[in-house]
Formats: sequence, structure tokens, C-alpha cells
Amino acid sequence: MNSLRTRIAVFYAVLIVVVIALGAVAIDFALRSVLIDQTKLNLAQTAEDFKNNAVEATTFGFSGQGPLTTVLSKRDTLDHWAAGHQYIQIDTVPGQVLGKSSNLGGFTIPPWAPNGKDSAYEDVHVGGERPATILVLHRVLFDAEQRPIAIIHVGERLDIVNQLLSRARTILLGITIAAMIVIVVASYFIAKSAIDPIERLTGAVAEIGSERLDRRLRWKRHDELGRLASAFDAMLDRLQSAFARERQFISDASHELRTPLTVINANAQMLQRWGDRDPELTRTSLEAIAEESGRLAGMVSGMLTLAKAEAGDAIPKEPLVLERLVDDVVAHAQERAAAKGLTLAAHHPKGASTIVIGDAGLLRQLIGNLIDNALKFTEAGRVDVSVRREDGQAVVEVTDSGPGIDGAAADRLFDRFFRGDPSHARTVEGTGLGLAIVRSIARVHGGTVAAQARQEGGSTFSVSLPAEPDSFTEGS
Repeated sequence: MNSLRTRIAVFYAVLIVVVIALGAVAIDFALRSVLIDQTKLNLAQTAEDFKNNAVEATTFGFSGQGPLTTVLSKRDTLDHWAAGHQYIQIDTVPGQVLGKSSNLGGFTIPPWAPNGKDSAYEDVHVGGERPATILVLHRVLFDAEQRPIAIIHVGERLDIVNQLLSRARTILLGITIAAMIVIVVASYFIAKSAIDPIERLTGAVAEIGSERLDRRLRWKRHDELGRLASAFDAMLDRLQSAFARERQFISDASHELRTPLTVINANAQMLQRWGDRDPELTRTSLEAIAEESGRLAGMVSGMLTLAKAEAGDAIPKEPLVLERLVDDVVAHAQERAAAKGLTLAAHHPKGASTIVIGDAGLLRQLIGNLIDNALKFTEAGRVDVSVRREDGQAVVEVTDSGPGIDGAAADRLFDRFFRGDPSHARTVEGTGLGLAIVRSIARVHGGTVAAQARQEGGSTFSVSLPAEPDSFTEGS
């Protein structure tokens, strides 16, 4: 059964059929119990009425002279109380038959020993031309002094009970078979109604490939399948965005790689043709090749860092003091800042210890890229780096006194190869991956990045990372 529809239909059909079968068995058992209980009540009532009538006849002389046992043993009296399916027999206490109803014929109900009991029920098999099972009530009769004087046996054939049970079982069997047929058919259609939307969803999903990511299911259902379709549409939105970013990345990377490769190729050809004739040409060509190959190496290194940052779970993390990382990166960047005549300083409270969980190398690169970006676009003034704790977050801010940023371009500053210039001008040194790396590193550490212009001029780049509580530092 490879079909889910068939498995569901068979499962529900078998389950309900088993329930109905168990119900039918329970009904049959309950009906038999009710009928047997009713037969026992009839036997007890007949025995009681027979005894009371005999006692009354003896007491008031309705039957002539004689003891109670004589009255009870008279056949006409016994026949009067024996019905078509009931039998009466009177025995002495030791078990000798005193009398029995005519309908017993040659059959005698076996003797019964009280053994301290005054009554009991027993199934007795009757042979002969009309074999049957009779339910017999044995009851002890007592005299006025409560001495046992006789035992009365009242029996009733169970033919009627068995006939009623047989008829009931036939009806139950017919109902069960009809119910099974209905259940099998209903289970199939129920399974079909449940599986058809999944098959339509499967068909729609199969039609969507990498070249048709713009398609959506847009089901208006309000059940589980509707939520599944909505989740699938949302997943397609994310995939389409990811594919679009990757296509843009490939396009931008191709554009960025084309120029240095062209320069390297051109200078290599010039070296091949005229390098041995013109020493100056050789020198300038080699300088150009070295510069562009270094640029290519930086770009490849940036791409590898992006790949590592976006790996997420593969990055080992440990508790780190953010202020120490900032101080270390600022110290290493002082020479570059001094070369441009800029002031670079770190600002945080003395003795502050803000703990974050992360990869030391990646966080150093995050801070270093922000500082490099500020130094690159600041011609005069200063660059300040600060660390503070705010609402459970560790916030690193890099503020510069450069030309500032365009508000419209602020959201795109962290895209790959975006430099704030539509033409991607090469007047500013860099690979165009620095801020994209900052965003990826922040994301993999559960943080966010932002950039905004300052009213007094320049810009502020900030990174927010989850900070450990103060108790973490105390415990450490």
C-alpha cells in the first residue's frame, strides 16, 4: 500500500470495523445476560407463587386433608403451575422424587444437595426427541418451624432465549456488514478529501523550480493545509530573495573582478612584448600587477570571511570581554589613523567588562572593518569608538567626522560591493565587502547593525550584540 490515501482509508475502516465488532459482541453478551436474568426472575416468581399457594391451600383446607408434601406432590397441582416451557418437580430433602409435571415425561431433574444453601440455579441438559438445555431453580421448602421438608425444582427451556439471541445476532450481523460497507466507502472518500489538497500542493510544488520562484500557492484555507501553504509561500519568498541576492552577488563580483583581471592581463601582455626593451615599462607593469593581485586577494579573503560568517553553527564561540577587543583593534589601527592625520580613540568606563559570546577573530574583524571604513572616508578630524550596555545589549559605536551618509543609501550600505556610488567608482580603496562582512558577523552572533548621519556632520555605525548579565562576570 504505497498510497497514503489507501493506508488512511484501510486504517480507519479497520479501526471502526473492530469497534463495531466489539460493540456487537458486547450487545450480544448484554442481551443474553438480560434474557437469562429475566428467566431467573420468572423461575423465582413461579417457585414463590407455587409454594405460597400450596401453603395457603393446606392451611385453610382448600385441598382436603394431608400434609404440605402431599399437596405439593399432586400431579394436577404441578401441571397447573407448569407452563409450556416451564417444568416443576418436587423431591424430598434426600433427593427422592415426590412428583413432577407431566411435560417432563420420562425425564427427571437430577437431585440437588443444598449444602447449607436454600436455593441455586443450574443448567440441565434434556435429551430425547426434543433435546434442549433448561435453566433450573433449586429451592428448599421449610415448614412452620423452619425445618426443610422438600426441594422444589422449577425449570424453563432456554429455547426462546436462544431463538431471541439467534435473531438478534442475525440482525447485528446484517447491521455490522452494512456498516462495514458504508465505512469502507466513507473511509475512502474521507481519505480522498483529506489527501487531494496534499496532492494538489505536491503538484504545485513540483511545478516550481529555480526559474519559477515567483509562483505562489496563495490558498485561502483556514485549516492546517492552509497554514502549510502559507508557510510554503513564505519559504518561497525567502528563497526568491536569497536567489536574487546571490545573482546580484555574482553580477557584482564579476563586475569587481573584471577590472583587476583586465589590468593584470594587459600588463602581462605588455611585459611579454616589450618588457625586455623598456625597464621603466617593466617596473610600472609589475607594480600594477602586484596592486591588482593584492586587490584580488583581498576580495577573495573577504568572500571567504563572508562564507565563514554565514556558516553560523560551525563557528566556535566563547565568552569575550568586548572592551578588550575594542582596545586591541584600536591600538592596531593607530598607525593608519596617524598616517592620515586623524585622531582615533576608544571610549568606555574604566574597568568596564561587557561579556559577549562569540568568535574572537570574527568580532575583531567586525570592529576593524568599521574602523577601516571610518578612516577611509574621513579626511580630517577624528574617529571615536565606544562601548556601552543598553537593554541587555552590548552596543559598539564608531563615529567619524567624514562627509556623512545619504539617508536613502543607509539601508544598502551593508550590501555586498555597495559603495554609495551607483557607478561603483574605484576612487576609494577597498573591495566593497567590508560592511557586508560586518553585517554577516553580527547576524551570526545574534546581533544587528545600523548606520545613520550625524547632525553635526559625519556618520555613526553601530552594532548591537546580546550581552551576558552582570552575574555571568561575577560568577566567572
